Amino acid sequence: MNVQEAIRSRYSCRAYQDKAIEQDKLETIFEAARLAPSAKNLQDWRFVVVKDKTKKKQLAEAAGGQNFIDQAGAVIVACSNTDYILSCGQPAGPIDVAIALEHIALQAAELGLATCWVGSFNAEKVKALLGIPDGVTVVELMAIGYPADKTKEPKREPIEKILCYDKWQF
Repeated sequence: MNVQEAIRSRYSCRAYQDKAIEQDKLETIFEAARLAPSAKNLQDWRFVVVKDKTKKKQLAEAAGGQNFIDQAGAVIVACSNTDYILSCGQPAGPIDVAIALEHIALQAAELGLATCWVGSFNAEKVKALLGIPDGVTVVELMAIGYPADKTKEPKREPIEKILCYDKWQF
């Protein structure tokens, strides 16, 4: 599978098989995350992989009852340990974590796994559940596992609606 195929096959999966993710696949996925770029090469992301059924259920509850989360083979809790602000005014941590998570999503697609970004959750509950210390920000959750549904072609805007050259032309 090439990069374009991984991009096209990646989707937000909300139904997973009851099947564990092999350790070698997890290592390949996190090697992809490790290689992601980051602001000032801070490599400020930290990941907690939750495979325990009880903890996955508690994460689903902390995410407003999104029950597909506890069906996934694992849940990645993606964190940042920096408060660095880029010169453009944006916080580096969430951007760096997002880049690493997309590396994870694409690598997972290549390996026959599916993912779902989860941004609706109570960060304080997640931190308490997993013992994440103060000063570390929980940026995102990502369900990952073997899909029990079929890839859905996402609705996307035509290229002309999202792209212009040399000046704002929208």
